[in-house]
Amino acid sequence: MAKSKTKRMGILTAGGDCPGLNAAIRGVAKAARGEYGIEVVGIYDGFQGLIENRWRMLDWDDLSGILTIGGTMLRTSRTKPHKYELPDGETIDMTAQSYENYKSLGLDCLVILGGGGTQKNALKLVEAGCNVITLPKTIDNDIAGTDVCFGYDTAVTIGTEAVDRLHSTADSHKRIMVLELMGNKSGWLALGAGVAGGADAILIPEIPFEIDSVAASIGERDRRGKRFSIVAVAEGAEPAGGFGDDDEYEGAGETHHVATRVGRWLEGQTGLEARVTILGYVQRGGSPTAADRLLATKLGTAAADLLAKGRYNVMVGSRGESWQAVPLEEVAGERRTVPPDHDWIRAARRIGTSFGDE
Repeated sequence: MAKSKTKRMGILTAGGDCPGLNAAIRGVAKAARGEYGIEVVGIYDGFQGLIENRWRMLDWDDLSGILTIGGTMLRTSRTKPHKYELPDGETIDMTAQSYENYKSLGLDCLVILGGGGTQKNALKLVEAGCNVITLPKTIDNDIAGTDVCFGYDTAVTIGTEAVDRLHSTADSHKRIMVLELMGNKSGWLALGAGVAGGADAILIPEIPFEIDSVAASIGERDRRGKRFSIVAVAEGAEPAGGFGDDDEYEGAGETHHVATRVGRWLEGQTGLEARVTILGYVQRGGSPTAADRLLATKLGTAAADLLAKGRYNVMVGSRGESWQAVPLEEVAGERRTVPPDHDWIRAARRIGTSFGDE
């Protein structure tokens, strides 16, 4: 068994769940225990469990049979150490308590699996005195410092299947089908699913759209005898100039789904019937794809190598076929958005896909 500078580690999952979390837990813990003899403490319910001291030692049986299972065996929460919510609704800073519990557990390092917000919360723990290694998980694929996040491939595959399934009913009824996908403030999910599924228009936050432009492209398809159009919309997409304050735009992107607005606008401008599908949390569920299992295992075992070397306060990012330890301060607070000249966008434009900006 190889020598390790880390003797005991904790591991938790924070923020929204996604496929691949269990695969990553398995990768970290199996490599840490089996190759380096590191004790593994599983912390339940994300940062809430760290604050409330809910944990147990993970043994080999805990790590068996979880590779293919979605969600997270450690459960998760949206709790932030610096904004811990009390029963009366007030929030207090529990960062110092988190550090005390970290020390009382005898941890040399805390491995945290999470998205963009989790990276910021992890950095706050580093500043409080904890050693931390993070892994990039999110279906939004928007974490800086990594080529791709685990959870994305599964979600974009689900989105692509949804676009595929909408084609037949759209053709049968001569309809515009508007599909809304998650993604927060980045368009990776809508772009990936839209291109892979052959959507006729793709609306993403990085390219503000003009509804007239989208309607014109759909009208042109109708004149060419195309019986339907598919529009993939990211939940964070906005029209050029924003939604405005009048009744037509008020609440869009907040209390109302953007796709609902887009569907109504397109019906009004094209005279064609539109139907809206909000894919929602279906994108975050189910068994991870092979690509996500491979990525989560690669990054998880890489984290175990860093633990053994005593290299902390970094995120394990994917770089091509390999990985890279990225200083956490370079990741926290940064967002990886879709470049407007990305290869997928250029390819989609060349085959006639509308992004509502031309």
